[in-house]
Amino acid sequence: MRVTLAKRTFPALVLLLGSAAAFAIDTSRPEVQQFINRMVDEHSYDRDTLESVLQDAESKESILEAISRPAERTLEWHEYRDIFLTRERIAAGAAFWQEHEAELSRISEETGVSIEMLVGIIGVETYFGRITGSYRVLDALSTLAFDYPPRSRFFTSELEQFLLLVREEGMEAADATGSYAGAMGRPQFMPSSYRAYAVDSTDDGKRDIWTNWSDVIGSVANYFVRHGWQADKQVVAPATLGAQWQGETPENQLKAEETVTSLSHQGAMFSTELAGEEPAQLITLTGEDGKEYWVGFHNFFVITRYNRSVMYALAVHQLGQEIALEVNDSAR
Repeated sequence: MRVTLAKRTFPALVLLLGSAAAFAIDTSRPEVQQFINRMVDEHSYDRDTLESVLQDAESKESILEAISRPAERTLEWHEYRDIFLTRERIAAGAAFWQEHEAELSRISEETGVSIEMLVGIIGVETYFGRITGSYRVLDALSTLAFDYPPRSRFFTSELEQFLLLVREEGMEAADATGSYAGAMGRPQFMPSSYRAYAVDSTDDGKRDIWTNWSDVIGSVANYFVRHGWQADKQVVAPATLGAQWQGETPENQLKAEETVTSLSHQGAMFSTELAGEEPAQLITLTGEDGKEYWVGFHNFFVITRYNRSVMYALAVHQLGQEIALEVNDSAR
């Protein structure tokens, strides 16, 4: 689906970046003025400063095109998995683990979040800091707040959070770069997540998720702790459904509504040492050879709080496991 910019008059210069148009945000638009008024009234933001910042923002058609076709919605599981579970990325992850082993071990021990999970997240999100996005966060959030009606409310809130973050951290709004959706830095935090979960792991008075690996790793771990990660608990297990399967195969969900016992009684076969009352949910994906079945446990659905996709959660888990095997093999 192609998403186009809303029809309106653009008094400012139209820039052509390849085939993608970019338009300066018109701060006289009612919805923009409403946003400015709210920032002034609720957060005592200086009106002139805010108008100057937003006048510098550009609404980009390339951002609208990108958000209309996220990989989680257009690819099957085996195609999605192949993006992240490559020899190159696994080797890069092993090198990252070995280089930052002291910090990874310290933070994992302090928080209970496994090293496999930490490197899995950073590996999927930014290829261990190699790919952090080249869009200005100001442009991404302004575009989606004012020119993408399906999620305008969410991105208007994130633009609000970003401008508060800029003020709190002493940042220049125009300097921050990230993804087409406004996710920032090596862990790809949205502004609300940055404000809520980023930590200063080095006690230098800054929460630097762009260049400080200790802060990055600590922030990812803190995100998982705050969303209920359970230390040393199983994440997911492969499952088979035999002729005895009596349950349904519902659409994949982002929370566990069954238990280990209830799925077992319905005929799902999987291996776990978790207690019978532990939350569990059947997951159905399309692999190269047809349907694949998995059972996700509590921690699996904690991963989906980072990105609301079961394919994402499984890719993160599997990448972390493969990197751990690579590290262990190299240590022999």
